[in-house]
Amino acid sequence: MFQIKWIWENLKGYRGLYITALCMSVVIQAFYLTTPIISQQIVDNFISSDNAVKNLNTRPDFLIMLLILMVGTTFLRTVIQYSANMIYEVTSQGMIYKIRNHLFRSIQNQDMSYYDKNRTGDLMTRLTGDLDMVRHFMSWILKTVVESLFLFTSTAVYFLIINWKMALCLLVLTPLIFLITILFKKKAGPVYVDLRERLSQMNTAAQENISGNRVVKAFAREDYEIEKFQQKNTDYSKANKKAALMWLKFSPYIDAVAEALQITMLLAGGIFLINDMMTMGEYIAFSGLIWTLSNPMRQFGMVINDFQRFSASAQKIIEIFYAKPIIVDRQDAIEQTERLKGDIEFKNVSFCYGDKEVLHDISFKINSGETVAIMGETGSGKTSLINLIPRFYDVSKGSVLVDGVDVRNRKLRELRGDIGMATQDVLLYSDTIDGNIAYGDSDMPEEEVRKCARLAAADDFIEKLPEGYNTIIGERGVGLSGGQKQRISLARALAVKPSILILDDTTSAVDMETEKHIQQSLENLDFDCTKIIIAQRISSTKDADKILILRDGRITEMGTHEQLIKNKGYYYEVFMLQNEGFEEGGDENGKE
Repeated sequence: MFQIKWIWENLKGYRGLYITALCMSVVIQAFYLTTPIISQQIVDNFISSDNAVKNLNTRPDFLIMLLILMVGTTFLRTVIQYSANMIYEVTSQGMIYKIRNHLFRSIQNQDMSYYDKNRTGDLMTRLTGDLDMVRHFMSWILKTVVESLFLFTSTAVYFLIINWKMALCLLVLTPLIFLITILFKKKAGPVYVDLRERLSQMNTAAQENISGNRVVKAFAREDYEIEKFQQKNTDYSKANKKAALMWLKFSPYIDAVAEALQITMLLAGGIFLINDMMTMGEYIAFSGLIWTLSNPMRQFGMVINDFQRFSASAQKIIEIFYAKPIIVDRQDAIEQTERLKGDIEFKNVSFCYGDKEVLHDISFKINSGETVAIMGETGSGKTSLINLIPRFYDVSKGSVLVDGVDVRNRKLRELRGDIGMATQDVLLYSDTIDGNIAYGDSDMPEEEVRKCARLAAADDFIEKLPEGYNTIIGERGVGLSGGQKQRISLARALAVKPSILILDDTTSAVDMETEKHIQQSLENLDFDCTKIIIAQRISSTKDADKILILRDGRITEMGTHEQLIKNKGYYYEVFMLQNEGFEEGGDENGKE
């Protein structure tokens, strides 16, 4: 089975230890056979034998040796069992540690489209609950299979040696167990796949609700969200009960066959004893080892039950483990030997998201050092357009060039390392403000961090915080206003001194005075930088060297502030709405 092969591949580095543990488990099961065998010798020689009294007088050392051997094997078995369990834990935890790191690395390297299709809660389930089922498989399921198979086989062989007729009476029942198990496996597979999906949906609902807790409270939707989660929880509970009830439906049959062994032992064993077809010692041995046939039968059912859960979880993990991003470095990608200049050109670019065309035949050029503003209605394709520059997505048609080279021919790390982005959806980490601003360069000097904060008009409010730049902000920047988060995000983008700076509605939540300060800072950066600004405020776009107007994925207007005002198109309409009462053709202050 593919899952087992995958487990073996990831056990590299621990294979020797794990096989050692399996061998120790086999030795442990062998020790379980010794006690009944020794008991048989004691009964046949010193209790039920006609020469029992004589043997006690003439061979007491043999009896003492048997007793010491019984105690010694029990103690040794306990020591080996403890050691084996420790090895199972060490190897399984070590393997899971490697797999979890690989999965996280795989998720980090996926394309943006991968995150569009996969739910966060589902990915978290794969990194936690699903991985724990893999660990359970290594530390219990596989071990139990090996132990049960060895114990059952060795006992069957031993029974056949000492009394083959009695052995056949017992073993004739065992095929029923395998028949029941096969039927259970066919029924259980789809049930556990559904159970895994229900768990993922419940975790997704919880994750989304916790992340969006402020929105929930703002709309007073606590009761609605509680009801929605309860529904997901109910669905998961029903799926869990269905899986449990399925096992309970089959387990009585397995238990019945296992108990039938005891009845067979009493009936057949009694008949054989009466007819002198077996000795009392042999009967004691059979009686002492009957559990080694019945217990593996019971275990086999539970193993199949857990194996179905493992299969459902492993399949989800393997999907991530072997997932390959589409957007990767080409083999012939050029080596970037110096900092990008910042020239950008779109040549007949079209972009489709699925079957929907988002951008159509876009062509324009930005010279290094220029500031270009992009405006347009919601859904016009502004964010999709800028996402093509760092190659978060690949164009469907045409090409995007940076410094005259198609971005598809550049190495992703080098390309993105020279691009700074501050997106409209600000994500700040649960770290200090200093750590958030220096995210792109953890070794950045504190003075440089402060400089970037001043450029983004963030230094004043940061200094007023309890711990200043060492203030730890909550998850996603909780505790800061929208404008404050935007300014920290801008400072973070500036901190890497990018050749290309992309600002996606970054100043929408700041006041006009702060916005003016930021604009002046951007005009006087101490490093060369091409700036692309997505904004809806005329005050943010009017000084740009070029303004692009997007509508339905097409460029409908292009030019400077003055040129677009004269065209009296979309830009002019926005200008009039934002500057109602001022002269046409003037700026926001009413001046040409």
